[in-house]
Amino acid sequence: MSTAENETIEEAPVTTNRKQPFPRGFLDTISTGWAERPESLPAARAQAAFAAARRAKVSEAFPGKRLVIEAGSLKQRSNDTDYPFRAHSAFAHLTGWAADSEPDSVLVFEPTDAGHDVTLYFRERADRTTTEFYADATVGEFWIGPRPSIADVAADLAIAADHLAVFAATDEDVTLADTELERFVSELRLIKDEYEIAEMRRAVEVTARGFDDIIQALPDAAQHSRGERVVEGVFHRRAREDGNGEGYDTIAASGPHACYLHWTRNDGSVVPGDLILVDAGVEADSLYTADITRTLPVNGTFSDVQRRVYNTVLEAADAAFAAARPGVRFREVHEAAMAVIAKRTAQWGVLPVTAEEALDEGAGGQHRRYMVHGTSHHLGIDVHDCAQARREMYYDGILEAGMVFTIEPGLYFQIDDLTVPEELRGIGVRIEDDILMTEEGPVNLSADIPRTAEDVEAWIAKGRTV
Repeated sequence: MSTAENETIEEAPVTTNRKQPFPRGFLDTISTGWAERPESLPAARAQAAFAAARRAKVSEAFPGKRLVIEAGSLKQRSNDTDYPFRAHSAFAHLTGWAADSEPDSVLVFEPTDAGHDVTLYFRERADRTTTEFYADATVGEFWIGPRPSIADVAADLAIAADHLAVFAATDEDVTLADTELERFVSELRLIKDEYEIAEMRRAVEVTARGFDDIIQALPDAAQHSRGERVVEGVFHRRAREDGNGEGYDTIAASGPHACYLHWTRNDGSVVPGDLILVDAGVEADSLYTADITRTLPVNGTFSDVQRRVYNTVLEAADAAFAAARPGVRFREVHEAAMAVIAKRTAQWGVLPVTAEEALDEGAGGQHRRYMVHGTSHHLGIDVHDCAQARREMYYDGILEAGMVFTIEPGLYFQIDDLTVPEELRGIGVRIEDDILMTEEGPVNLSADIPRTAEDVEAWIAKGRTV
């Protein structure tokens, strides 16, 4: 460790105005006096074999091309603080490196006569033998704890690994900026493998426990001026204790806020007599996420008009589930739900046209004012998974075994919408479940989370006795 090296390290950070110089005694002793670490390589993780099979499909699709798939870098939150790192979904999917992946890593497919040699490049740990150990707050182990070695990662992921400094980009590299590659790795996730399905089940199970926590917290939420944040907070605790975190920003939308589809401010009160719409999902350490919505009566009982709206949304959800079968087009799931929404809103006298006219693809759509979003999206390592897939593979695609998607119809009557009776204004309801398609038909992974109005009321009553 030379004096020149130390001086360079001391001057490097951008926050030099508050950096304290390292005294000579510190520099002379910081690398000494540490206990030996036992070195043993881990066994390959469960996902490694599945990730290798995915890489083989990518290699086969792009013969002779050098593919470079980047994990991404840390994103600045403010000044010298960063957001928690999450690798690009394609990178995580193809490496099996998930919540524990390292920023700036690169997966490279080097073309060969037989296909590709695949190597994972990343910045190795800055341990006690380096000046970065104590002087670099982004990678130094004195600051952020132990990080993996090249050998550790190679064994853990069952993949060739090397130092990031060895990697060199070329003008011929095909990256995720290439539409063809981006589309392929997105469509690769349309059909989930055995490992992915197990992780989806795990994410749903933890999410269910998070909703149980919310039920028990409703009385506390009703006592707080920002009760929506009480709901958000208890779910966050479960997501961090039993998973990696939330798969997306939790929506805890009470009263009229439930009519705003992506209400994530969560700064409102939770008032008895109102409904609270909670859209939340736990992301497992593998990065696979659930996506569940339940709409709950804060005081434990639906009013007559709330129950009418709720039961209509449940009817739409059940119709969509019944329509989902192998060989059916994905959009038919949405069409089944929308037929119910159009029928019921027409019966209530809300629509200016008949249900049949509203469902006309050319001149209709009047019912969409009250449910502007789609009924389903694919789900997996992203909450809106496979988003770069072609339309003919996604919205117009054919349902196949191994697909995982949501069914989430809703009705939203905003507080100032003069097209609906006053009794409906401010009521927002959504019911969302996570569906696995099998050869025999759809399986509702979240069916154990109460869905019917009666079961929801019993759930809340039970939660208040715990």
